[in-house]
Amino acid sequence: MLVNVDAKQLEWVVAVYLSQDKVGIQEILTGVDIHGINQTRFSLPTRTAAKVLIFRTLYGGSGYSFATDPEYSHIGGESWWDEAIAKFYAKYQGIYTWHEGLLERVVRNDGRLALPTGREYQFTPQVRRGEQSYPRTKVLNYPVQGLAADLMAIARVSLYKRVKAAGWPVLFVNTIHDSIVMDMPLDTFNTICYNSSGELIKMVQDVFKDIPANFERLFGVAFNLPLKAEITYGPDLGHMTEIL
Repeated sequence: MLVNVDAKQLEWVVAVYLSQDKVGIQEILTGVDIHGINQTRFSLPTRTAAKVLIFRTLYGGSGYSFATDPEYSHIGGESWWDEAIAKFYAKYQGIYTWHEGLLERVVRNDGRLALPTGREYQFTPQVRRGEQSYPRTKVLNYPVQGLAADLMAIARVSLYKRVKAAGWPVLFVNTIHDSIVMDMPLDTFNTICYNSSGELIKMVQDVFKDIPANFERLFGVAFNLPLKAEITYGPDLGHMTEIL
């Protein structure tokens, strides 16, 4: 039986952490439905559209990208989406300031950008229409993806050590971005994952609860936001059922 562990809203949590956006922090700490709230606030027709607005804006998306996307062009034209993005930045002003600061740092440091973990990126300027600039989408995207990868590395190692210490016949078979995939005999699954109070389920919850403390221990930098996991199971990744 496969058990898949997904980090909940990992990229959003990382972006809010790196920007220390006050509104985003409060929403995460109170556990509100961010996409539902933003659907109403930004006058979007669906919760999915609100979710996509957040993530495209985090990575430098524009109104043009929405207006030319067949899935979202019917909602509004380029100017309509540009206004929605402006509303996003007006709400999450810390993210706007952080985005602008990232671009300024890259220019000031000749393309170099370092994360709190020590991970570094070197961006190469591009020349368009005779003007040189750094790739905005990459500069905004890479820090989030990189720190998310560091957090998931902590989760994988911590969970692996705890599972092995428990002596369970569980194999760690895959990892895809923000997920950890384990395989185990059916009788083991029935013993340690039978419902949300199963031993492995509690262990996963503890692993994610401990990530901020482990992050600070490893990198000497505080991580002031909680991380949570979604857990599903099934015979294959195409047929999974939610446990938690």
